[in-house]
Amino acid sequence: MAVYTVSQVTSHIKRSLDTDPWLEDLWIQGEVSNFQVASSGHTYFSLKDRQAVLRAVMFRGQPGAELLSEGASVSAHGKVSFYEPRGSTDFMVDIAMPLGVGELALELERLKRKLEAEGLFELSRKRRLPQFPKVVGVVTSPAGAVLHDILNILESRYPLVEVVLAATRVQGETAPAEIAAAIERLDREAGCDVIIVARGGGSLEDLWAFNVETVARAIYASKTPVISAIGHETDETIADYVADARAATPTAAAGMAVPDGPALLRSVAALQTGMSHNLFRRMGQQRDEVSRVQRRMESALPDIGTWRRRIDDVGRVAQSAANGILAQARLGVDGAHHRLRGLDPQATLGRGFSIVELTASGEVVSSPGQVVPGDPLKITVAHGVVPATATGNATGNTTGNASGNATGNAAGRRPGRKSKGVPASGMERLL
Repeated sequence: MAVYTVSQVTSHIKRSLDTDPWLEDLWIQGEVSNFQVASSGHTYFSLKDRQAVLRAVMFRGQPGAELLSEGASVSAHGKVSFYEPRGSTDFMVDIAMPLGVGELALELERLKRKLEAEGLFELSRKRRLPQFPKVVGVVTSPAGAVLHDILNILESRYPLVEVVLAATRVQGETAPAEIAAAIERLDREAGCDVIIVARGGGSLEDLWAFNVETVARAIYASKTPVISAIGHETDETIADYVADARAATPTAAAGMAVPDGPALLRSVAALQTGMSHNLFRRMGQQRDEVSRVQRRMESALPDIGTWRRRIDDVGRVAQSAANGILAQARLGVDGAHHRLRGLDPQATLGRGFSIVELTASGEVVSSPGQVVPGDPLKITVAHGVVPATATGNATGNTTGNASGNATGNAAGRRPGRKSKGVPASGMERLL
């Protein structure tokens, strides 16, 4: 026979209670007794009827705690749990409502608490609506005034927008599934910038399709921002809490979805006027600034007339100096020219000198020893060449006798005359 410790048994009891789905989600109605509020703010009490008593605990901050009092009849939602240190079975209450509230109201409150705990109502996850949407999706019934009102508002405020309708039932057993599917379809396929989920007013039963978890999760999963417009301003649904924005009425939702076109046109016109005024004012300021700069520049300019006169004076001085330098250079050139002409062989020949060359070798004769009697000679004078032949005499000096016809024009020469001698320079003077 197995023997267990107290801890083993209590742990087993706790696991059994915590894993029982029926005990996880309970609505219990009864009379409050043994009511007391601890210093921590938690409430401890019992729920009883004629046959039994169940210990209950409600932690601080849970909705409906203010309704609890000794002898009050309430409906409470929560789960059954086992508290091991004290060995007690407790009903952990998270919602309390007055007895007599309908079943739908209790279910609504329960679902609200559940989804809120999961973060579906968290404000930080709600997205901004687009400022200038191109496509607006609408989930509503094609019959009735709701769709007509939405289309009228969209047309009057912002006719540029395209509207995509996902027609669904908004009431009845099949409505929640149709609404959820319509939201998913618009989000996935229609390229919407914003989605409006709307229906007209009605009782809690009429609006119940928008209090179903399926619709709430479809809105939460949508990547496209969702505006909820269910019923009248005083009506509240789970869809309103999950949606990115809530409108009091369907027409108000249409107004939230798109900008006010006429107001935009007025704003653009005002901006245009303001920009024109600013532009003209700025141009005037720039024109004044240019004029000021121009005056400063003109005042800073030098006296052009004076500088022109100074330049003319400098030019005259430079011209005079240049003329003097050129005159000096010209004199130098002329002197060099005269000196060069004095060195010109042709000028020497013109003064009566001649050049004697050996005809055979072209060697200039500058010494008698270069010539042998009978050597043919070529005598160059100023105006031509005289051929000659070398001859000898008693002193042993060689002389040349001109023979043949002189080439060139030997002007002033008297035929038959012999040369008296040949200078050492290789030239001979004809007498």
